Amino acid sequence: MTVPSSLYESSLSCLNLRAKGKVRDIYEINDEAMLIVTTDRLSAFDVILPEPIPGKGRILTRISNFWFQKTQSLIANHLLDIPLEEIMSDADDIAQVKGRAIVVKRLMPLPIEAIVRGYLIGSGWKDYQNTGKVCGIKLEQGLQQAQQLPKAIYTPSSKAEIGDHDENIDFEKTVTLLGLEMAKKVREMCLKLYTQAAAYAKQRGIIIADTKFEFGVDSDNKLYLIDEVLTPDSSRFWPAEHYQVGMSPPSFDKQYIRDYLESLDWDKTAPAPSLPEKVRLYCAEKYQEAETKLIK
Repeated sequence: MTVPSSLYESSLSCLNLRAKGKVRDIYEINDEAMLIVTTDRLSAFDVILPEPIPGKGRILTRISNFWFQKTQSLIANHLLDIPLEEIMSDADDIAQVKGRAIVVKRLMPLPIEAIVRGYLIGSGWKDYQNTGKVCGIKLEQGLQQAQQLPKAIYTPSSKAEIGDHDENIDFEKTVTLLGLEMAKKVREMCLKLYTQAAAYAKQRGIIIADTKFEFGVDSDNKLYLIDEVLTPDSSRFWPAEHYQVGMSPPSFDKQYIRDYLESLDWDKTAPAPSLPEKVRLYCAEKYQEAETKLIK
């Protein structure tokens, strides 16, 4: 593959930086709008890795925008149809973030990560082996690794600060954080979004094993889908042709990076170890392959 240029950290002269996340840099525009730049940073085990994955940010942006459009009949999202040229006056700034920046509504993010699991894998599989449950939800006996669940389950988590680890929480805790009506609305919407997206992706040769959604509300408490949607960063993507119950399938997402890091003597706290170039480039190829299967 041709190696695309990388952006580890954005630096815009014409807008003020509001916040910096694990992957995204957020800039002020005005009281109603913000600019979100998706960099090529990668986090694993809630730690930001020291090198970028070439081209990742643009791929994530295209995939998210695809899903935002595809799901807008179900729920409103934060995208604003405003070109960069309308809010940025510096040509170098525009060139730096073209294809990886979006203009979005300014909303209040909900304080949870809304996770849906359709298959028994990862921490859910470990939890099930130890307790027969996943995040406190009891499942039938005899399920195998990577097996599709009888129905998708909602397993939210708290939002941790950068460098800390998210913690699984039960539905009752989300009621405390959001109120009963909003907690129910988020749970229902997550399951609808996942079910429709998983059906579409499977037709394109991708199994979405699990995914994370994020939501925000406006001043009228209207719910919006925000951040990123159904990308290889926020989801576990498997190639359908290699799927087999009883084993962990190969992955289009950053699981390859996690597996590599698990092979090292690293305690999963910052600073993270450096990644060999061949590992970063292989990961970049997997992101590109996921995009091609889903939307091209």
